[in-house]
Amino acid sequence: MRITVTPLGAHPNDPAAAGGGRLPDPRLTPVYRLEAVLAPPLDLGEVAAGRRRIVPLTGGTFTGPRLRGVLVPGAGADWQVVLPDGTALGDIRYTLRTDRGDLLSVRSRSVRHGSADVLARLGRGEDVDPSEYVFRASTSIETAAPDLDWLNKGVFVTVGGRLPDAVVYETYLVG
Repeated sequence: MRITVTPLGAHPNDPAAAGGGRLPDPRLTPVYRLEAVLAPPLDLGEVAAGRRRIVPLTGGTFTGPRLRGVLVPGAGADWQVVLPDGTALGDIRYTLRTDRGDLLSVRSRSVRHGSADVLARLGRGEDVDPSEYVFRASTSIETAAPDLDWLNKGVFVTVGGRLPDAVVYETYLVG
């Protein structure tokens, strides 16, 4: 089987696009906004990959067009590696309970980076406008709820923002 991909920006009738049309542009559909309360980080110190920190997510609420509920306390944290330049690589895992009682297991792989000054301010726990840095994640969601099976099959991206004692995650379905 031979697959031909249209180069980005090429017109479908261009000879370079022969054999295939333009792929659809992705669209983002809001799924939920989670506002999570954080406990003080556990700083393990320097490990082979960088400075290891575990930031417990201790509670919070989420709302969206089709979902709403709470973050389950004690069932979530961000396992971070902070690189020498201040970039934070996150392995974020948490559990949500919908207002109907369904459980959602969420896992995100994140990166947070910015200028040295901005990252230093974040590191000191200052309130920094999220437009001053990049905090993005690829996210997967798992549930046993039959009517929420679409979450098991979705591809999601998350935009994050760090507050002094909280974090905000806005998660979108990529369509």
